[in-house]
Order: sequence, then C-alpha cells, then structure tokens
Amino acid sequence: MAKQQPTTRARHVIDASGRTLGRIATEVAVLLRGKHKPTFTPNVDDGDFVHVTNLRGVRFTGSKFDQKDLIHHSHHPGGLKSERLSSRWERDPARVLREAVYNMLPANKLRDPALRRLTGSVDA
Repeated sequence: MAKQQPTTRARHVIDASGRTLGRIATEVAVLLRGKHKPTFTPNVDDGDFVHVTNLRGVRFTGSKFDQKDLIHHSHHPGGLKSERLSSRWERDPARVLREAVYNMLPANKLRDPALRRLTGSVDA
C-alpha cells in the first residue's frame, strides 16, 4: 500500500459577525477535521488552520443568551458547577466558541491537535 503524501494545511479566516454560534462552530469543526477535502480519511489528521474574527458580533437566537446554563461536573460529590452563557461570553467569547467546537469534534486522539489549530479574536 502506498504511503499517503502529506498535504499542506491551508489557513481559513471566518468572520463571525451576524452569524449564530452553532453554525460557526460546525463550519470550524469541518475545516479542522479536513472533511471538506477530497482526501478525507477519518483516522488521519489532515485539517486546516482556522482563525475566527469579530467574535463580539455573534448572534444568539431566542433567549438562550440570558437563560442557557453551561455546566461542568468534577466527578466528585458536590462538584457541579454552573454558569450563565451571558457571563462566560462577557469574560471570554473565544472560550465559548472553543468549547462549542470541542463538543463537535470526535472524542479521540485527533481532537486536541485539531483544537490547537483554532484561534479566535474578539475584534477585527
């Protein structure tokens, strides 16, 4: 069997202003995995670099910005932590995007290298 030739990683810049968080996250997840390429193989890390700009311009539909709770449990008794989406967004919008993309990538050894290729900036 022939060895697969390494491909060059392209750089994508996505403008987030006026778009919803979930739709941006799905586009980013596809680019990070390399599913847009004709040579896509699930067990090969062949994705591209992605930079998201204008994160402050992201829209949230409905009233989820004020009502959605982001929860995390430490797996210890009493270890449930909850925080509103609005407060975490004000503190660090790039982290909210990163967590949305993290949950859309497969839970295997290729997830962390893919996330290292994601960057985001609040302003243009």
